[in-house]
Amino acid sequence: MPDALAAVREWAGQPVTETPIKGGLSHRIARVDAADGRRWLLRVLDPRVSAAGLGIPLDQEIANTLRAAEAGIGPRVLHRMPGALLLEYLEGTTLDAHAVRALPGPVAAACRRLHAGPRFVNDFSIFRKLEEFLALCRAHGLRTPAGYEDRLPAVAEIERALEADPLPSAPCHNDLLPENFIRCGDEVRIVDYQLSGNNDPAFELGDIAAEADYHPDLTCQLARAYFGEDSPRLAARVRLNLIMSNLTWTLWFSVHHGLLREQAAAAGFDYDAEAADKFAQAVRDLEDPGFGRLIDDVRGLRPGFPTPRTTQGGLSDQAKPAGRGRQAPG
Repeated sequence: MPDALAAVREWAGQPVTETPIKGGLSHRIARVDAADGRRWLLRVLDPRVSAAGLGIPLDQEIANTLRAAEAGIGPRVLHRMPGALLLEYLEGTTLDAHAVRALPGPVAAACRRLHAGPRFVNDFSIFRKLEEFLALCRAHGLRTPAGYEDRLPAVAEIERALEADPLPSAPCHNDLLPENFIRCGDEVRIVDYQLSGNNDPAFELGDIAAEADYHPDLTCQLARAYFGEDSPRLAARVRLNLIMSNLTWTLWFSVHHGLLREQAAAAGFDYDAEAADKFAQAVRDLEDPGFGRLIDDVRGLRPGFPTPRTTQGGLSDQAKPAGRGRQAPG
């Protein structure tokens, strides 16, 4: 970070001090205070993260950060340096899981604002990301939870169901840990675009629900707040994406621990325990008797369930999202 700080000092034209923000598992983050009282956030991007498949390429992350700022939901980018960004410091409260569970409406509104903004420069699929992580685990002999590959047929079943009546993609964050939400007064802002890309907006919601430990009723409430309607099909779509979030990010921790051992050790974080916890939650939901009903609801196959109303583009009217399309460590 010293070189980046020197660049910030030259840009600011005055002395600056930095306070590292701990807790991140990937990039290096610091609060930067200038002698005149101004404050910024310095984000130094580690190229090993994207090289290991744990984030999108750095040029894409920077481009998407700029577009999220243009949408008014991400922090403004004040200065670009090689491999680093100086960002607006959002004066607010970093949310935790309890707060995200208590704020489904403002969280949904923040997602709609991002999703209605400029499209990102890349696309993202949670299914392709799972395949990528699994290939890395196999190639490098990385440890995965026992029985993980036994769940791959269910992954294929979920993908077939979701592809039967897809939603239009939107610019999504795709990694909405509670700490990536900052409450600034009456609005919620979103930071850290390490895994961003155009994606199914229902994955965004499912990922939020997975990371903040939403129960099924609250997950349906989040879907209703985002889509503006009480739709069993859309709620089921979000709940299936919750499962995909837990299954895929299980492997994120396996890959991070296995390929970035030095960085993982410095973080002081139990990657194996986190992977095991996410996989256990996914198995719980896959083995729940209601899993088959979620598949049927997405496909509209249950008796008396309304069939999709298709438009000229072949997409369901009721499936259209409301919007088109960690100051947290990253």
